[in-house]
Amino acid sequence: MPETPTTAVPALPSLAAQADRLVDLGVHRLAGVSAAELRSFAETAAQARTEPAGGGTLLAVHPDRVPASALAPLLRRDDKPGFVVVDMTDVDRFAPHSAALPDSPFYVLDGLDRGDDMANWSPEEALPALTAADRAPLVLTEGIHWVLQQPEVLDRNHCFMTIGSRLRKDNGALDARTPAIWISNGTGRDGRERRNAPKVGWCWWGNRHTWLGFASTTGRSHPAAPAS
Repeated sequence: MPETPTTAVPALPSLAAQADRLVDLGVHRLAGVSAAELRSFAETAAQARTEPAGGGTLLAVHPDRVPASALAPLLRRDDKPGFVVVDMTDVDRFAPHSAALPDSPFYVLDGLDRGDDMANWSPEEALPALTAADRAPLVLTEGIHWVLQQPEVLDRNHCFMTIGSRLRKDNGALDARTPAIWISNGTGRDGRERRNAPKVGWCWWGNRHTWLGFASTTGRSHPAAPAS
C-alpha cells in the first residue's frame, strides 16, 4: 500500500504550559472549572510521570465537558480561526467508540503519533492495524487539543483522521463518516476567506486519502487511575 514519508512532529510543551494555554483560551470556563483546578491537575499529572514520554504528553479535557464544536473555533493558523464544515452540524454526536476515555474532566495521553505511515489507508484498514500495534485512535476532541497545543502538527499533506470518534445512528448502525482535521484550501463552501484555516471535517469509512494519516496514542491516564 502506498505510503507518504513521515515528517518530524514537534514535541509538546510541558503540561504546565499546556494548562496555561487552555486557560488563556478560556477552555476551563467552557468546562465549568476554575483555572486553579486545571493547573492543579496538570501539576499532579506531571509529578505522576516517572520519565518523559516520547514527544511529550498531551493534556485533554473530556468531550463531555467541552465538545468539538466549542474547541474548533479556538484553533488558529495564519491568524485564521478553525471551523467545522457546514455539512457536519452533528459534529458533537461523534462520540468515543474505539477508545476508552478516563472518567474524569481532565486526563493525559502519551505516545502521540500522527500516523503518516498510514497515509492512503482507509479508516477501515487503519483501525485493526492500530489495534494490533497496541495503539488507540484519537477521538476528535483529542486531535483538536493536540493542534491547539502544537499547531505545527497540522501540516499540508500531513494532516490526520481521528477515527476514535464515531456517530451511531438511531437505528444502531455506525455512520459511514469519520472525523478528521486538516487545512482548508478555501474552496467550495469553505469560502476563500478560510484558505489555510484549520478545518474539522469528515471522510468516508472506506475511502483513502494520501494527505491524511491516523492520529493515535499509546495510552490515556488520570493520575488517580491506571492507564487505559
